[in-house]
Amino acid sequence: MMSISPDPKPLDPVLLQSFLKVCETLSFTEAARQLGLRQSSVSQHVARLEKRLGRRLLARDTHEVRPTPDGDAILPFARQALEAGQRIERHLAGSTLRGRLRLGVSEDFAYTALPEILAAFAMQHHAVDLELTVGLSGLLYEHYDAGDLDLIFAKRRKGDARGEVAWQERLVWAGRPGTGLAEQPVVPLVLYPPPSITRVHAIETLERAGRAWRVACTSGSLAGLRAATVAGLGITAHSARLIPQGLAEVEPRDALPPLGTIEFVVIGGQSHQAAARALADSILASAERLLPEASRRVRRG
Repeated sequence: MMSISPDPKPLDPVLLQSFLKVCETLSFTEAARQLGLRQSSVSQHVARLEKRLGRRLLARDTHEVRPTPDGDAILPFARQALEAGQRIERHLAGSTLRGRLRLGVSEDFAYTALPEILAAFAMQHHAVDLELTVGLSGLLYEHYDAGDLDLIFAKRRKGDARGEVAWQERLVWAGRPGTGLAEQPVVPLVLYPPPSITRVHAIETLERAGRAWRVACTSGSLAGLRAATVAGLGITAHSARLIPQGLAEVEPRDALPPLGTIEFVVIGGQSHQAAARALADSILASAERLLPEASRRVRRG
């Protein structure tokens, strides 16, 4: 075993990178190719790291390369050290963006992975002050058109072609399991108030199918919509992937006309404001994280 000689200087990330790449590929040759280095350089990096730590980190023979127990033990620490350095670089690289950014999102997004996206954005662009507005998609359009918001993330409004599509979602009728509300002569609905985009979509779908309907309950809150529907006051239109706990897709499915699909879009970020463009790109790149398949959170219209 090598002797340990304490050294107060931090470990060189270049040495850690070479060590990690060899552990990932189990080959000095392949590690060198992926890093764009000579094989001899990678070997020297690993040797310097082993000398610095006083431990043999890789077992080598003519047939294979593999981490030693000490090498396995430090792998997670090496990854964490490199990731920390990368986060610092991203943070400093984004620090040139400054100003105030006014973002509007539907309430459902605020309850999914949006906090993670905002946290990553804030880390990279720490000098941007964020003003967040949460509300109905229809109201967000109105605020954006009035110049009160720089960027909105919402359902696409009928007849409005603006925005970049983050994803397309299937809407379904949802209600308390076992209720026969969908087969009643007059369908009772639980809806958000105007200008909810989902509300308009649901009512227009029933009108086209010639089905009679009534608004049994209106709620402007996320909790209220779920509570009224779980209580059996009526049925509602919802994202197929985000039906809230206690509710289920209406059965039989042909009891009501299909709702079809709806698009979710990011609008804004096309102007000279670099911060808005950067946040729009972050949302679009992470769109699927906003809809984790296992998540059963309610979606707001």
